[in-house]
Order: sequence, then structure tokens, then C-alpha cells
Amino acid sequence: MNGEIEPLLSLNPVGVPNNAKPSTGRRHPLCPNPTEISAVNVIDPLRIIADDYPPGSAAYDMLVRHGEQVAAKALDVAAHLVSEEIDETFLHEAALLHDIGIFMTDTPSLGCHGDHPYICHGTLGRELLEGRGLDRHALVCERHVGVGLSAGDIQRQNLPLPIRDMRPLAIEEEIICYADKFYSKSSRQHQAARTTAEIVAMLRRYGEPPVQKFQAWVRRFENRVRRPSPSDHTG
Repeated sequence: MNGEIEPLLSLNPVGVPNNAKPSTGRRHPLCPNPTEISAVNVIDPLRIIADDYPPGSAAYDMLVRHGEQVAAKALDVAAHLVSEEIDETFLHEAALLHDIGIFMTDTPSLGCHGDHPYICHGTLGRELLEGRGLDRHALVCERHVGVGLSAGDIQRQNLPLPIRDMRPLAIEEEIICYADKFYSKSSRQHQAARTTAEIVAMLRRYGEPPVQKFQAWVRRFENRVRRPSPSDHTG
């Protein structure tokens, strides 16, 4: 897969949604249990990004702009997904960090001059964030490429990746993978979101299964029923 497939907010001062709350829903058995969110363990994604991307550099600006676009879309999906319990704090953090491994890839068009193929940025990001103890965020990095990669996909396409399942499992992983498809990291294309038709056309180059997965997400995530917020029950 090339860079164009994967590549394709109301926030408080530390970049956390004001009404964010931890998830209490049931998780997929292969997903880590969510950490209880509190004021002492909220992370600062921009500070983490700045450790490897000099603020003001082309790569930093690209990563933060793209992350903010994906985060805004992901939070909008979460606000209308009435049937799910979603950890919105984690959702926002992970959306900002999902592409953090890209600086280690050889992608000059994005200001990245590393040694690895672009397709590796998800697994590189996982390794980077696991080194910081951010295991849940790390899995989002690995599981957002395309619509997710199975071990079979990796083998059939002879991708330079570990042969293991890299499909999104937790609801937050699915939402970020979905939201990511709407935005290019290219500075020439960052102004407007892609349409669902444009995304389908890109995914179809890889066969019908990715298209079917994305279309299922569209049906599931574009339900425009707003989830109640805590403020709805005050006053």
C-alpha cells in the first residue's frame, strides 16, 4: 500500500476533549484493558511528538496538522455513536500520535528522511510508543494502515512487516483507522476531506475486501444521532 491509502474540537489547554471520559464498555478479548483515565496520567501528545520532530519543521507541521484533522473527525464520530462506550481522551491522544513513526521512513515528500519503507511507519510507531509505556496508543499506530492488515495480507503482498494480525479491534482503533482515510498528509491536499467515493476508489485498487470493510464503517459510523454529554443532565 502506498502513502495515499493510509497514506492511503473543543479542547482544554493540554489538548484533551473537555467532555472526555474513560470507556466502561466491553473490549475485544485481544485488546488491552483500558487504563483508568485521571488527571495524573493524561499525556501531552504534542510534547511527545516534539521529542522526534523539531517544532516548526515540515515534518512536525505535517504530522500535527494531519493528526488534528484525524482527531476532529474521530471525535465527531464518537459524539454520534450512541451504541458504544468510547474513551474519548484516549481517542484524541491516539489520533494525534497514530503516525508518529513516519519520521523513520524514507518519505522526502513529507519531510521524512529515515531508512525504512513508508509501509513500516505503523510498526515503527508501535515500537516507539511501547518504549514509552503507551501500549494502547502503540497498537493504534500499528493497526491503522489501510483498513488494517491481516497476517495473510502481509504474506500475500510480501510486505516488509512482521507477519501478524494488524487489524483494528478496539472501537477507538476502528474509529481512528476510519477517520484517517479522509485526510492526506500531503500539503497539496490537506485543505479538504476526501469524499467516501474517493476513498472507495483508492481502496478498490487493493480489491473488494477493503472496500467492503470501509463501507461497513460508513454505515456504522455516520449515524447522525448525537450521544448525550454530561452537560445534558445538569441544570
